Amino acid sequence: MPTAPAGTLYRGREGMWSWVAHRVTGVLIFFFLLVHVLDTALVRVSPEAYNAVIGTYKNPIMGLGEAGLVAAIVFHAFNGVRIMLVDFWVKGPKYQRVMLYVVLGLFVVTMAGFLPRHLGHVFGGA
Repeated sequence: MPTAPAGTLYRGREGMWSWVAHRVTGVLIFFFLLVHVLDTALVRVSPEAYNAVIGTYKNPIMGLGEAGLVAAIVFHAFNGVRIMLVDFWVKGPKYQRVMLYVVLGLFVVTMAGFLPRHLGHVFGGA
């Protein structure tokens, strides 16, 4: 009975999942930028409409969305550097797993510094 292939750098292993996460965060960031450009463009059409739209963003659900946006940007940025190293550094493929763990560590440290203060503002603290 034939055995399944062990996987490659990008199929079935950490490389594949970081590739998927990179694409998902990129799409989420794109849609945020699209909405941001559209709602900011409202200021030229009607400052009152702009203020009304911005007012709807000041609630805890949007505050959590902002935290998600920051998480997407932070992961996308760190993982983008990892991807460049894998693609352009001769030893990149050999160390891609270690670099992914470094990316995840940097992500956790960065978010641990950001989330307490941000969520404090969102839920009425400082």
